Amino acid sequence: MYLGLDLGTSGLKGVVIDDNGNLMAQESAELSVSTPQSTWSEQDPLSWWQACVEVIGLLQQRLDLSKLNAIGLSGQMHGATLLDAQGNVLRPCMLWNDGRSQSQCQTLMTQCPEFVERSGNLVMPGFTAPKVQWVRENEPNIFAQISHVLLPKDYLVYRLTGVFSTDCSDAAGTLWLNPKTRQWDDVLLAATGLTQQNMPTVFEGCDVIGRLSDEVAEQLKLPVISVVAGGGDNAVGAVGMGITRPGQGLLSLGTSGVYFAVSESHKANPENTVHAFCHALPNRWHQMGVTLSAANSLSWLAKTADLSVQALLEALEHSEKTQTSVIFLPYLSGERTPHNDPYAQGQFVGLNNATTLDDMTLAVLEGVAFSLLDCQNALALAGSDVADLSLIGGGARSAFWRQLLSNVLAKRLVYRDGGEVGPGLGAARLALLGDKQQAGEEIESLIETYCQLPDVLDSHEPDVTQAGYYQKKYDLYKAFYQATAHLNQPLSELLNPT
Repeated sequence: MYLGLDLGTSGLKGVVIDDNGNLMAQESAELSVSTPQSTWSEQDPLSWWQACVEVIGLLQQRLDLSKLNAIGLSGQMHGATLLDAQGNVLRPCMLWNDGRSQSQCQTLMTQCPEFVERSGNLVMPGFTAPKVQWVRENEPNIFAQISHVLLPKDYLVYRLTGVFSTDCSDAAGTLWLNPKTRQWDDVLLAATGLTQQNMPTVFEGCDVIGRLSDEVAEQLKLPVISVVAGGGDNAVGAVGMGITRPGQGLLSLGTSGVYFAVSESHKANPENTVHAFCHALPNRWHQMGVTLSAANSLSWLAKTADLSVQALLEALEHSEKTQTSVIFLPYLSGERTPHNDPYAQGQFVGLNNATTLDDMTLAVLEGVAFSLLDCQNALALAGSDVADLSLIGGGARSAFWRQLLSNVLAKRLVYRDGGEVGPGLGAARLALLGDKQQAGEEIESLIETYCQLPDVLDSHEPDVTQAGYYQKKYDLYKAFYQATAHLNQPLSELLNPT
């Protein structure tokens, strides 16, 4: 058996598969996010470890985990987890959707022009390097104590094994890695006052980096088994869905939304706000566009209406409403692709006395779809196009939303078995690959055998009769952002003077 641990923003999932890659069990534990100031987003890394212990305990109630062979991990990307020389956490982790480091981004690109060329990506507030630069400028006492900088899932690996490690896919999202060489770049590290001594060793996602420490194995009641490096959630989700070859694409509807396309080489295209990172498997890369509030937008509306997400969707489907004059801009956490605007604001446009909650729910689903169409258009300009897309993430469970996405993107969308646990399944697959690779089997043959596309549960073809409606709304969607973008930062400063 192989265990995959997926550290997300809203929770940690554990997925167990057998030696043939079949799903055996899954469990989860919730996590909370702190937003002490506007554009800030933080989590306590100790809560990740507590969630890890909880999930393994829940799985042990269902399976005999004494038969585990290896553990793999997937994690939310970009989070700055800062440790002192004793391995203690110095401050809450600044998450992927934390937007406070905008000025540091501009400074880094001005003072170190090589940043974009060597990392292949624009310096954005979501990435790790400008976050650490913010700490350097605003919390110098904390910065002076930094011994190691880890990404979220790498903190769990450290707690499990005592090893400071990372992988290419996750490390590429720090901006300190050169994706071409798949190793840390001394020039980029120096720009933020760090050296390779502050960084974990870089592995491929399926490489075994160590074993559970005796102390942790005893605490978790597990055998002393191998742990693989793992990877960033999007790349590992792609592994779970068998998206490993150039030309294949993936759509992730989690807290954030991701449009992911595999490439045979590192194809940087920062001018279109496209992320170009390493895949979680050797000799592979990918491009992706990111919208910061996908399923989160629907969760926000449900919480505001004091209803569940399921209740909102059921009411909308029961209403049989398929069009609305209401437009929603899903910029609750700012936006990356294509705007790179941490100050972008969420907006409803077109509300009136006749507007219903069903109108607002439909507008949210459309707004997220339009933000993913922005990503699709950016990837097309960067040279990536896919014939159809596999879907993963909690939002992908809704057949209504899947069909709407197919209509907006004008693509065939495929919902596959395990899509709701894609990154957890991918992490377990990496554990399986690492275990068998350690036994002497060749990695490309293992990928071909164990990283197949899962069974299709449902597929959606675009409804061409709706194309005119969506094109008009998409044009308005873009126009409303352009018309109000100049107000976003002053509005943020006026309403949040601290």
